[in-house]
Amino acid sequence: MLRSRTSSTSRNSVDFVIVGVIIMLLCLGIVMVYSASNVIAANKFGDPFFYPKRQLIWAILGIIAMFWFSRYDYHNLRKHASKIAIASFAMLVLVLIVGVNRGGSKAWLGIGSLGIQPSEFAKLGLIVFLAHMLCDAGERMQSFWRGFVPPLATAVAAVGLIMLEPDLGQSVVIMGTTLLMMFAAGTRMAHLGGFFGVGLLGFGGLVAAAPYRMQRVVAFLDPWKYPKDEGYQIIQSLYALGSGGILGLGLGNSRQKFMYLPEPQTDFIFSIIGEELGFLGGLSLLLLFGLLVWRGVRIAIYAPDEFGSLLGVGITGMIAVQVLINIGVVTGSMPATGITLPFISYGGSSLTLILSGVGILLNISKQAVFPHR
Repeated sequence: MLRSRTSSTSRNSVDFVIVGVIIMLLCLGIVMVYSASNVIAANKFGDPFFYPKRQLIWAILGIIAMFWFSRYDYHNLRKHASKIAIASFAMLVLVLIVGVNRGGSKAWLGIGSLGIQPSEFAKLGLIVFLAHMLCDAGERMQSFWRGFVPPLATAVAAVGLIMLEPDLGQSVVIMGTTLLMMFAAGTRMAHLGGFFGVGLLGFGGLVAAAPYRMQRVVAFLDPWKYPKDEGYQIIQSLYALGSGGILGLGLGNSRQKFMYLPEPQTDFIFSIIGEELGFLGGLSLLLLFGLLVWRGVRIAIYAPDEFGSLLGVGITGMIAVQVLINIGVVTGSMPATGITLPFISYGGSSLTLILSGVGILLNISKQAVFPHR
């Protein structure tokens, strides 16, 4: 079980390493959103700055939310954990009734291009609720029915609603984050291993139940067998990454953004980064994510209480899982799931909510008890 450590050294200032990493990621994201989307935006909207302008607005709102949450005592979240969970589930139900259909998924609430994605709220809300549920479980986590099933059932209920949209990518992130939190809380490995096996069977069933998911798996296994349909996107992504070489073609010099790679400013923005900035640019980005995850894990370990530890694990795990899935998809290492790259890809509610999560992490850091250096 994850336990916070005690020490005589407590830090009460903002973790400037995390803040610095976030600012660098956001700046890179806005630049790359422009570089990846200017051709498409100019053709579609007559404005090459259409996407980066909106990304900048969402980034500013997200930074405001991040600093607000960094000053908001995270212990108060536990007092409202049940209300947060109810609101999250209510939004997931509401989007199924009055949601806007985009790209074949009824996952948005809003009008036209203005909208929010309830599943993004649900991810963060579920982390808060699970941290509340798990932090006092203690030895009960060794029990299958009293410790393992309740938090898992909560996550499965949320995933069930999200799959009705449908959105497989968000579902995978939620389940991955939930399992990390349960592991940190002391769940038996035998229970996690058994669920992993059942989960693989369930994932296979979900893939088989929807033709478009089966097509993605087929394209993952052999994209060049279907170069004009199911395998098209991953082939274009690999062309982009391969043509970048070590140093890249130069910022703004992508070829794949000229209508070859669909929506390059969202799920496949890392492909454009690899093409324009090369292997070294992509590696530098991954090192920034690695530094962010390391600081998050450190904060979780030295949080002053178990609620803070589990909250830190959940937020850090959510970011790490999402990065791994996105990079896995664009490099052809796993089937396409439609997950954005945190802080980099174009997106409104996803950017604002993940920055809110970072703000909570910063507040935990303020109250953490770190060892002497």
